[in-house]
Amino acid sequence: MQLAAVRRRVPIGGVGTAWRPALDRVWEFLRTQPGLRTDGHNVFLYHHAARRDLPMDVDFGVEVTRRFEPAGEVYPTETPAGMVAVAQHVGPYDRMKEAHDAIHAWQLANSREFAGTSWETYGDWSEDPSKLETTILYLLR
Repeated sequence: MQLAAVRRRVPIGGVGTAWRPALDRVWEFLRTQPGLRTDGHNVFLYHHAARRDLPMDVDFGVEVTRRFEPAGEVYPTETPAGMVAVAQHVGPYDRMKEAHDAIHAWQLANSREFAGTSWETYGDWSEDPSKLETTILYLLR
């Protein structure tokens, strides 16, 4: 999936404060690029650090229709190809940890290794938090 993104180094637990200013930059850029985005969703692409106590690089992005030339902080990137472990979360964003925990439990039960990259694709916005949908994917080795 092609993305227009802004990268931030974020500590675990810091995504909640970092995402809005980063995505605001992306959306500001997209408003000047007719046809680059049609109905794409917000995507947070996580590049996990070697240790959980270290900050990770996060690409806060929006799905786009094609690659483009970087402009300021906004640059083209894409989600990686390969086998993934997937969970679909439906409900408030503050409950997504349960879906992440389920993927980690599956990983341990099946002796699989993560490749160090995961992402969340956010579905269409709803005023009703019980209807929010997020797809969570972890790249496998």
